Amino acid sequence: MPGKNERKFNLKEFRAISLAISTYEDMQLLLQHIVEGLCRTFNIKGSSILLYDEAEKQLFRVSSYGLSDSYIQKGALYMNDEYEDFKKGKTILHDNLSVDPRIQYAEANANEGIVSILSVPIKYRASVIGLLKIYHSDEMTVCEEDVESIKVMMKQLGVVIELNGMKNFIDMIKAAMEHLPGRIIEG
Repeated sequence: MPGKNERKFNLKEFRAISLAISTYEDMQLLLQHIVEGLCRTFNIKGSSILLYDEAEKQLFRVSSYGLSDSYIQKGALYMNDEYEDFKKGKTILHDNLSVDPRIQYAEANANEGIVSILSVPIKYRASVIGLLKIYHSDEMTVCEEDVESIKVMMKQLGVVIELNGMKNFIDMIKAAMEHLPGRIIEG
């Protein structure tokens, strides 16, 4: 994404990441491969996937690549007025953090050498369930086709995350059912 506004994300990369999203069994490995693959494809500083906790009204980082441990451990992102765009599912390019008042952890971004951030929502149907953040050490210029490809992949990822959550819930119910006394199960 640095430099000219030329397309970096071609069909080969799109196909590889889409295939991974639809076939990986290990969710954590999938998330790690996505953030690493995006960094390598776009030659950028770092990338993170954050999931939204509705009860806590926070985004929690679940995977990242290219960022220091101190930056990763700076804390959760709290949802306040400046994140109204997140709630609406908008893709946002913060092309120069030094002049953007909406940014949380401005000092941590400066210390990490982050100049710009592209935030792409992870959606399941109409619900925003997370956020992909792409960090760069220069001002970013973004090809619209690349952004559209990333948005499609994040919708695919949203389906997988939601299905994984449902599977985990069903597995918990099954485990609980196994511990019930026989007289209750038989009716």
